[in-house]
Amino acid sequence: MSGGTAGKAREADVEAVLAANRGLYEALERGDVEAVEDVWLGAADADDKGGVVCVHPGWPVLRGRAQVTRSYMLIMMNTEYIQFFLTDVEAEVHGDVALVTCTENILSGGESEEEGELGPLVGGKVVSTNLFRRTPAGWKLWSHHGSPVLTSGDEDDED
Repeated sequence: MSGGTAGKAREADVEAVLAANRGLYEALERGDVEAVEDVWLGAADADDKGGVVCVHPGWPVLRGRAQVTRSYMLIMMNTEYIQFFLTDVEAEVHGDVALVTCTENILSGGESEEEGELGPLVGGKVVSTNLFRRTPAGWKLWSHHGSPVLTSGDEDDED
């Protein structure tokens, strides 16, 4: 391929990966479990025994579609609403693997706890690393890793 053709193919891959990444967050916002599941690699796509992997802040590593899907169902069931405002989104494609990094600015609401405090899934900022694989059905999510963004220091501990 010439440089121009290769560059256009790479741009098309990046756009397709970014669309797949957006699809995950849009499905979460709609509470569409089937669409969330469809973003992830399926058994036919995963040639490795480990399959898909997901790490949400504060949770153990989740392996396999069943565990991953249950985690998203739990999140969706325990929030009244959830919205993602993605910032700092970058995608790199390396052959049949693509890496997307972004900041998830999460706006969500859970039921109030006893003392009028908000519930456990009430938003915040998370830096995410999403790893996609090219499949015959398009780009599918292979691994998601979210890390919370710390917004305050230890000032409260010094009081």
